[in-house]
Amino acid sequence: MLYGTTRHLETYRGIHPGVMRGLELLRDTDFSRLEDGRYEVDGENLFFFIQSYENKPVNETPESHRKYVDIQYLISGQELMGIAPLEDMTEVVEARPEGDIWLHHGPTDKILVTGDRFVAFWPEDAHAPGIAVDEPEPCRKCVVKVRVG
Repeated sequence: MLYGTTRHLETYRGIHPGVMRGLELLRDTDFSRLEDGRYEVDGENLFFFIQSYENKPVNETPESHRKYVDIQYLISGQELMGIAPLEDMTEVVEARPEGDIWLHHGPTDKILVTGDRFVAFWPEDAHAPGIAVDEPEPCRKCVVKVRVG
């Protein structure tokens, strides 16, 4: 997992090239000009989607991905994300390999994502996004998908 801000992207120079390209995309894109939906950058190797939603009081099913690094960035709003090593998950409750998503049960620690903060989750990371800080609130998020597997 990588947790940082877009102000310090040069710190990550030398990381996986697709991940670096995804981080630069977060820094350099004016998301106010884009509607919700999917946007391809390099086919299935690098794409992103923008979504608007209201976060929820809890997320009891952390997710993981085997083929993609998942970079999450809040365009507006704030949320907590549960994070944990995948090996801390106690069970798989749903598997959708065609969509590269596995849902789990297991304990997580919470981090705050807002402002220019991002979180990049590798295949060995479980994450539970979309948790309200206090009360549920509207959020708009960019999720960058970088193929690594």
